[in-house]
Amino acid sequence: MKKGKKFFIEAIIVALVLAGIYYYVELPAVNIHASGFWWFLIGILVVILVVIMLRTKIKTRQELKESKALTIGVWAVLAVIVVFLVGSILSSPIVNAKKYQQLLTVENRDFAEDIKEVNYNQIPLLDKDSAEILGNRKMGSMVDMVSQFEVSSLYSQINYNGKPVRVTPLVYASPIKWFTNQSEGIPAYIMIDMTTQDTQLVKLDEGIKYSQSEYLNRNINRHLRFSYPTYIFDQLSFEINDEGVPYWVCPVKKFTIGLFGGETIGRVILCNAVTGETTDYAIEDCPEWVDRAYPADLLIEQYDYHGELVNGFFNSVLGQKGCLHTTDGYNYIAMDDDVWVYTGITSVSGDRSNVGFVLMNQRTQETRYYEVNGAEEYSAMDSAKGQVQNLGYEATFPLLINIANEPTYFMALKDAAGLVKKYAMVNIKTYQNVAIGDTVAACEKAYVAMLSENGVSTSEGGVTKTITGNIEKIAQSVIDGNSHFYLTLAGSKLIFDVPIVDYLNVITFDVGDEVTIEYMEGEEVTTVLNVK
Repeated sequence: MKKGKKFFIEAIIVALVLAGIYYYVELPAVNIHASGFWWFLIGILVVILVVIMLRTKIKTRQELKESKALTIGVWAVLAVIVVFLVGSILSSPIVNAKKYQQLLTVENRDFAEDIKEVNYNQIPLLDKDSAEILGNRKMGSMVDMVSQFEVSSLYSQINYNGKPVRVTPLVYASPIKWFTNQSEGIPAYIMIDMTTQDTQLVKLDEGIKYSQSEYLNRNINRHLRFSYPTYIFDQLSFEINDEGVPYWVCPVKKFTIGLFGGETIGRVILCNAVTGETTDYAIEDCPEWVDRAYPADLLIEQYDYHGELVNGFFNSVLGQKGCLHTTDGYNYIAMDDDVWVYTGITSVSGDRSNVGFVLMNQRTQETRYYEVNGAEEYSAMDSAKGQVQNLGYEATFPLLINIANEPTYFMALKDAAGLVKKYAMVNIKTYQNVAIGDTVAACEKAYVAMLSENGVSTSEGGVTKTITGNIEKIAQSVIDGNSHFYLTLAGSKLIFDVPIVDYLNVITFDVGDEVTIEYMEGEEVTTVLNVK
């Protein structure tokens, strides 16, 4: 065998060994639409060239020119780099502004028609940071697990049994703890009700074997890559189905503009976290219990293309006529048994005001735009903090809800430890109108009264309703350390939530007593504004 051929074979073997190690660790997709794949390919070619140069001991420029293997290799590297660069340019918004602008179909909708008056059973009262505090506190109380496991920082927000919850798996506390526990797997996950702050550690009959805290082939990313070597995965989320079985929801990227442009989601892989069994779905066939097929960051990016490229790429950079984009931040709303991403829409001039807001469905990509002029979210947050500046509370990123047919920012106010202490409601049109309350009911009562006093409310038929009747049933519960009484009246199907902190006289009520209740009607539990 000639030396040149021998050295070439040796170079390929070395490159394949190194490529195999790199592939096992970094898990690049074998797909021309993945930019990482091109760098992976360039790396292999460069390794081959380096090995050939070292083995042939080339010392002079003439020897370098006479080496056919090196010449071919150099041209191959240059060819791959040129294809990558040209593909990147031809895939960019510079030459495809119209296609990028049409990645998302946006429907204009009416706020009062679509966004029904608030139902607090579907409004998350906590943000992710507060959920993490509750999850860690719950884990700290589990003496049989806390030494072996920690809580993952994922905390995916989903709908479960009609309520917004956050779920997250446990993870192994260290490599040693993984080694001693991996045969049984991870025994539980955390579930937090975002409306009541109820925190559960859900123990499983059989442990989670496939997760991000595994180190070898059961690592969820490695398991997916070996099962689907050509798929380009987006952000994975941890969810549970209607029976509480844990799954990994794994969106698969699809590129619709050139080699690397027009990123969207084309398929979804569902992986049973216990068994590792996977099912491949086209995005339109994704099961309804899945809530996070489209990552929030991707939807935000697609809307920014839609709003900024409306008059072409160069207008988005220079004149910026008619250009809109999302505000800095977003939140989640539970609606129609799906999770919707909420964010405000403002002009690119950054004038601290919104022209509207969007809701984007994380399962279907459906996007709804609502024209509601008013304060930008951070202005509203500053206004709410100003009401309690002596306490030093911080405001969470708000949600836009409907109270008395008025678009209203709703947010929690947290202390330095991250615990929710109060709630705030801010009118989006006149953000100086702020109401603060220790409970949601107290906050809403103050807000509705403020609307009436200032003549802001546009609710048809008044902002409240009144009912008089005899108490049919009465029960007590404790939510987040506060006592509540729940009442039903004879002849009415409504359930009334009466917090003791606001209505101390409720402790004197008994079955059969006649009461008059002023309230705002929700879908399940009705918010009480006054009771006597």
